[in-house]
Amino acid sequence: MPMPKAGIADDRHDRTHPGPERLDASRFAPANRRRLSAPALRAFLAIANLWRLNEEERRLVLGYPSRSTFHNWARQAREHADMTLDVDVLIRLSAVLGIHQALGVLFSNERDGVAWLRGPHGAPVFGGQPPLALVTSGSQDGLITVRRFLDAARGGRYMAPNAADADLAPYGDADIVFT
Repeated sequence: MPMPKAGIADDRHDRTHPGPERLDASRFAPANRRRLSAPALRAFLAIANLWRLNEEERRLVLGYPSRSTFHNWARQAREHADMTLDVDVLIRLSAVLGIHQALGVLFSNERDGVAWLRGPHGAPVFGGQPPLALVTSGSQDGLITVRRFLDAARGGRYMAPNAADADLAPYGDADIVFT
């Protein structure tokens, strides 16, 4: 690739050149986070009750805050107090809300959606484990993976395992050998 001549802007570095849209950084401004924090946490607590999550699982979904922090957040949310959660927690809450919404679209009643979350699943991404295991793994990636899986299913893009994969058992710890 030829080098640009002195004084001529290189399109790759020209900030006025149209390119992929960037995320609006104002979404992460403290005022926006404060506006969303309590309502999102209240919604999460209601969903966590529906999914029958215990305290440990709730904390794992939220990024594993301390017990005192978790209870303080819950109290503030219930009291409609001003609170500002960090971006990581809000992304986690957004993923939970998206999972809940997708389950509502895919299943005719909440009981069936919860049963799907709690039952073993044959899709390779779940490896025979319940999707709730990924949701409560403590990683943001686990939440996003379940959300994307459900969004794909909602859009009709999920394909069941083909004949070659249908009887494939997931690997276990005994199958992994280090030499």
